Amino acid sequence: MKGPGIVVGTVAAIAFLLSSVYTLSETEQAILTQFGKPVGGVVKDPGLHLKVPLVQEVHRFDKRWLEYDGDPNEIPTKDKKYIWVDTYARWRIADPLRVFQAVRDERGGQSRLDDIVDGETRNAIASFDLIEVVRSTNRTFQVTEDLEGIGAAEAMAKVSAGRGGIAKIILEKAAKITPEFGIELVDVRFKRINYVESVQAKVFERMISERKRIAERSRSEGQGRAAEIRGQKERDVLGASSGGYKSAQEVKGIADAKATAIYARAYGRDADLYKFLKSMEALSGSLDEKTWLILSTNSELFKFLKSDGSAPAR
Repeated sequence: MKGPGIVVGTVAAIAFLLSSVYTLSETEQAILTQFGKPVGGVVKDPGLHLKVPLVQEVHRFDKRWLEYDGDPNEIPTKDKKYIWVDTYARWRIADPLRVFQAVRDERGGQSRLDDIVDGETRNAIASFDLIEVVRSTNRTFQVTEDLEGIGAAEAMAKVSAGRGGIAKIILEKAAKITPEFGIELVDVRFKRINYVESVQAKVFERMISERKRIAERSRSEGQGRAAEIRGQKERDVLGASSGGYKSAQEVKGIADAKATAIYARAYGRDADLYKFLKSMEALSGSLDEKTWLILSTNSELFKFLKSDGSAPAR
């Protein structure tokens, strides 16, 4: 019977010894509580440490810089523009005992930072116009045609603090509050800024309208240029046609003159033959097999038809 008792006693002794010690890594710090109340100071040295078994409890806290990633919040600016503001920050547990007493643990610290950072962000955003939140410096930039139509005057307005300055204001005011919770806040930045859905829709409509105006102007300019090109083409075609018509008329005039001279010479040699030929041309062009022709005896054509064809009638 002594054998099992010795085993049980040995196990109990080992469990007692193990519950009497705890270890900390280099990234950890801890406090001990006894019946729920902190005892002793903050334990920061890594390694093996002693505690009262079954009575004292170890609460571990991270030594490293931690990340705070806030939720987007809808906030109005000083000029009544509603925007979504998303922030992030860097913080650490500077006083674990104070953190334990105020917010219990790291999760409680994150929750407290939500209240502090969000509150100071709302106060800061509400104190500045939207242009201050959007721009960081007064750096000059080229005003494009699109920006000129949408709001160049607003975009080119001078800023006094800018985005970086507003983030610094938030950090300074929030960092004065966090030490009472054992938290050290080292950095606050804007992760994203955007219009709320209703304002965003209006901005998009304004952008679409402006681009339609620009497109219509470009289309009108293109149509004007096309009309100018077509007008120039018509003038060129008319000029070329006029030159060709002039040349054709000149050639025709020369040909008519030559033909007239030839006719004149032929008429001068045998006037009766000329009359006969012209009369036959007239008859050939005006008569067919079904045409009846009634001529008086005084008609010049009748004289030619009446003759025997050996010679024109005199």
